[in-house]
Amino acid sequence: MSTRITILGAGPGGYIAAIRAAQLGAQVTVIERDNIGGTCLNWGCIPTKTLTTTASLLENFRRASELGVDVRGEVRPNIQRLMARKQEVIDTLATGILKIFDSYKIQYIRGEGYVLEPNRVRVKQHHNGTMDVVSDKLILAPGSRPLNIPAFPLDGEKILSSNDILTMTEVPESILIIGGGVIGCEFAFILASLGAQVTVVEAMSRLMPLPSIDADCSAIILREMKKRKIKVYLNRTVEKTEIGGDSVQVTVGPSPFAQNLKEKDKKPLVLTVKKVLVSIGRKPNTQEMGLEQLGVEMDERGWLVANERMETNVPNVYAIGDVLGPSKVMLAHVASTEGLVAVENAMGGDRRMNYEVVPAGVFTFPEVANVGLTEEQARERGYEVRVDNFLFRALGKSQAMGEIVGQVKIVSDTRSKRILGVHIVGPHATDLISEGTLAIQMGATVEELASTIHVHPTLSEAMMEASHKALDACLHCPKES
Repeated sequence: MSTRITILGAGPGGYIAAIRAAQLGAQVTVIERDNIGGTCLNWGCIPTKTLTTTASLLENFRRASELGVDVRGEVRPNIQRLMARKQEVIDTLATGILKIFDSYKIQYIRGEGYVLEPNRVRVKQHHNGTMDVVSDKLILAPGSRPLNIPAFPLDGEKILSSNDILTMTEVPESILIIGGGVIGCEFAFILASLGAQVTVVEAMSRLMPLPSIDADCSAIILREMKKRKIKVYLNRTVEKTEIGGDSVQVTVGPSPFAQNLKEKDKKPLVLTVKKVLVSIGRKPNTQEMGLEQLGVEMDERGWLVANERMETNVPNVYAIGDVLGPSKVMLAHVASTEGLVAVENAMGGDRRMNYEVVPAGVFTFPEVANVGLTEEQARERGYEVRVDNFLFRALGKSQAMGEIVGQVKIVSDTRSKRILGVHIVGPHATDLISEGTLAIQMGATVEELASTIHVHPTLSEAMMEASHKALDACLHCPKES
């Protein structure tokens, strides 16, 4: 008899786990309370990138004359058509996943799953009553959702979550974004390109203040925001919001994390905007699932705990994806990989999750991408560090495209010449990072990358040039005196 696997959640972790389990011969049941594809497909990666595509097109129209194109008449976004296209993209991809499920005979149940015991889940179906699903292995992949913060309670009208903004029926005249992290920065560029007056408030001293994101990348993104007249307040926090009429009054004060603030920066500001977007904080979808009764270990904030084999403390119960929280890496492609690891172990394998070589991408204008260690992290680990930058403006392809902002930075070990980290800000950075990811995964050196022939003219030549520079042999850099 084949192994029976039940998966709670059909996001990028759950549905990938289901497909792999079926490929390995398991009898698979997937239970999902919402739509297939989870946050990524319905409220995250895919819809935001659909909006980003339109925003980028608008940006190109606005600079069409410099590229030799005369545009006659007004160019403006059609929000109704944009939202319809966003849904078309989601529906197409969701249909594709369901077809794959059918081809592997994966049972897909829409409903609320409640874990009675490790091998039994009760499902309250949306239309067909209640049923019990019995299995040998259980994979928990319920995901996360935006956190509702008391100081600025979400109402879906004036104070919005990242989910709410994806159903907008018109571009707000003005909007304040609380949080200058990945989500906040992406929406800042999208909304500004669509025509909104955008303000970003970030509690830390730089945008995207994540340990994995290079500080130079953050500085370039800040500069590009200012070019687009996006107002940015760093070292500031939103103390309160007050809705009055058709506007929101936002009180902005000094951040508790800020150091050595000037006297003028300590004074509160009161800003009036039409909308507020809250892009800080998420919470796990673990409530009312029976997990407390099951005895699955959670941290103090309710995130599930799993080891590198994706096993929880309960035998035959695994956990993957966003529900593991920020102590892991909350990215769709990480959830998918965790799903593969969990399934292969559930089917008798011995695979471990490696969080050391995880690429990440931010779809700002320009894009940001990173993999491996930053300069600071590499020094903390005791490496003898070398850092080399190559500017996109020195590339023929960048000049031809008219996209010259940004750079590739390679962090390497001077003794072994091994590549430790790659940090890119510039055109198509999120596509280019895969070469850096493979290099670090394979333990490649800057010599090996430099000796790899790259197509000309392409943006990928920036990787080659940065590696040549790490060997003191940059081909498109002026000779240093």
